[in-house]
Amino acid sequence: MKETNVTPSLLTNDNNTYVIETAENTTELFSPRPYKKYLPKMTPTLRQLFLQATGEIKYQAIIDYMFQALLQENEEALTNLICCTLHWPRSKVKSVEITNPIVLGKYIKDKTFILDIKALLNDDTIINLEMQLNDYGNWPERSLGYLCRNFDNLNKGDNYINTKAAIHIGFLNFTLFPHTPEFHAIYKMQNVKNHNVYTDKFMLHVIELNNIELATKEDHAYGIDKWASFFKAKTWEDIRMLIDNNPTLQSAAETLYQLNMDEQFRETCDRFIRAEAEKNALHRIKAELTQANEALTAENADKDCMIAEKNAEIADKNAEIADKNAEIADKNAEIAELKARLALLEKASDK
Repeated sequence: MKETNVTPSLLTNDNNTYVIETAENTTELFSPRPYKKYLPKMTPTLRQLFLQATGEIKYQAIIDYMFQALLQENEEALTNLICCTLHWPRSKVKSVEITNPIVLGKYIKDKTFILDIKALLNDDTIINLEMQLNDYGNWPERSLGYLCRNFDNLNKGDNYINTKAAIHIGFLNFTLFPHTPEFHAIYKMQNVKNHNVYTDKFMLHVIELNNIELATKEDHAYGIDKWASFFKAKTWEDIRMLIDNNPTLQSAAETLYQLNMDEQFRETCDRFIRAEAEKNALHRIKAELTQANEALTAENADKDCMIAEKNAEIADKNAEIADKNAEIADKNAEIAELKARLALLEKASDK
């Protein structure tokens, strides 16, 4: 059994609420480059155990920490996934390097730390891959933020023509735009009138894992639907059905099994999952409070509107009363004038 290097104090428990403490130096989370693999080589014995494994996969590939670990550990899986997503032949990729590898088995302490994979492809393209399970309502803005930071990759004095292409790939476990569900959407800058492409160096791919049935013939041809099913697979039986006659997916599945069997990795993954659950719970509470506040604001606005309407009605009534009073005053003035005339007539007749 490996000796764990995860410090228990990194995750505090206060009334069963898990809190991530902020790291003083987040650079310790990143692995030196070139990346040194965490896992030992797959052995025939371990491969046989994998082929006999049954039941639920506790740490699925869809978990973002597992997603990062699996692709860090298996370069060919990373390369194949990128090619399948971009609809590229494997021969088009000459080199790939993850430029932000993390130290696997070391707990992530920084509250703001977000797991994503940044890779340099063929020394001329920056690829950012991210797994997102929950819809926080900000994916377009978030993905554009990543893409813009990656596109700004020139050093002072470099020619703009040498800007490396930037591609963001998001694997979402939800439908981004419910009115237009799509398995694989590609976004790029183009003229809104004639659709002339402004540049191919700035692009986003969105894979909706809950819409695999909407995959196109081209998606099937390149096998991105297989990867989506791999990420969604819940049992080892499901995994083995997918890897049949697919050496790359089999290699990825073996890496997934090794990581699931590693005690130190499992402990770190558990901590990460608990912290993610707390973050999601806090997000739900915040959303509920926002919704309640909006409902209260709307209710107060309705009440203010009702009060304004009542005040308008009262003002109308007061205006009617004022008109009536003016009419009465006019009548009283007429009566007073008539009385004065009558008094003069009576006085004249007495004479």
